[in-house]
Amino acid sequence: MLKQIRTVAAVALLTVTTYAVAVETGASHPDTYVVRKGDTLWDIAARFLKKPWLWPEIWQANPQVKNPHLIYPGDVLSLAYLDRVTPQGTVQPGKRDEAPINAIPLAQVEPFLKNLTVMDSFKELPYVVGLEDNRMRASAGQQAYVRGLQGAQPGQRYAVLRPTVRYGQPKPSDDLDERGNVTPFTGDLWKSYVASSDRHELLGYELAQVATGTVTHVGSGERETSTLLLQASGREVRAGDRLVPVQANPYDLQFVPHAPTAAVADGHLRVLAVADTLTSGGPRDVIAISGGTRDGIDNGTVFSVWRSRRHVTDRVTGMATSRTDDALKPGAGRVSLPAEYAAHAMVFRTFDRVSYALVMEGTKPARVGYELKHPDAQ
Repeated sequence: MLKQIRTVAAVALLTVTTYAVAVETGASHPDTYVVRKGDTLWDIAARFLKKPWLWPEIWQANPQVKNPHLIYPGDVLSLAYLDRVTPQGTVQPGKRDEAPINAIPLAQVEPFLKNLTVMDSFKELPYVVGLEDNRMRASAGQQAYVRGLQGAQPGQRYAVLRPTVRYGQPKPSDDLDERGNVTPFTGDLWKSYVASSDRHELLGYELAQVATGTVTHVGSGERETSTLLLQASGREVRAGDRLVPVQANPYDLQFVPHAPTAAVADGHLRVLAVADTLTSGGPRDVIAISGGTRDGIDNGTVFSVWRSRRHVTDRVTGMATSRTDDALKPGAGRVSLPAEYAAHAMVFRTFDRVSYALVMEGTKPARVGYELKHPDAQ
């Protein structure tokens, strides 16, 4: 499963221009490698080179790979440097008796691609005011009654979204209630993960898709409700959920992994949240980060995720204490520890000031407040 997920950042390679880079190789590597079931170029580069995102080096050394979306078990790849001549006859196609290694296992990330969006505001959107038989919750096959749908047409399809989180700086997130208001005290946890700063900015509101539906009746007056017949649903619909028209193709179908196109300043980008968990996530988990298209981030951008510098009391020369926790800011009697690498993550959906990324691999969990850096950061 993990190897399939890594395919998102590996064999999705593809519209790459001339790529010239000095490659640091591992201690040793064979001249050729036979592709096995489950391999990706990301994995192969990670095994034989020190930096898995240097997969274009392997691709360019193998001109017989016309379409990296279609490498097969049994294909023989040259691992020679670009300026070396590949021995004649050592690179060849496999037998083609197995299915090709697909570019992207889209089903693994599709729920996140579909179900999470970020908006600057949402309270002006139409919203569910009641449900069939005065239910507290409703699902597929039942009716929801909506206020604010004037102008819609019977047969038009809508997505039902639930406001879940407000993202900002320096506080990463606050939970939202059914009215879309901040739930008191839910954001207090952030103080344990992100140091306070002078940067105060609303980054956006997250809305999670819970269902889709088709309009069957449109109300005529401001106080009249319209009827939405609920269809596909991931969660039950409730009063207060918002509506937006269904998008035909709301996300990319392919990703081209690459390093950030713009420089990443230390401390500028951080992990805001981990989807469906409280504070930490590992491979295959989705994280929200505090940067988007305005920062030059696009789909396929790869970051390394780092535990931020921490500051601890020197119990040898400083004040004696039994406390083992660390501080987010330096202070008297404290010494600074270096940042620590945690994981790599690839962006798969971007908005203006927030993006979502899939954790690809790592040595420790990615947590709220961790910094994002260039994938080659040391």
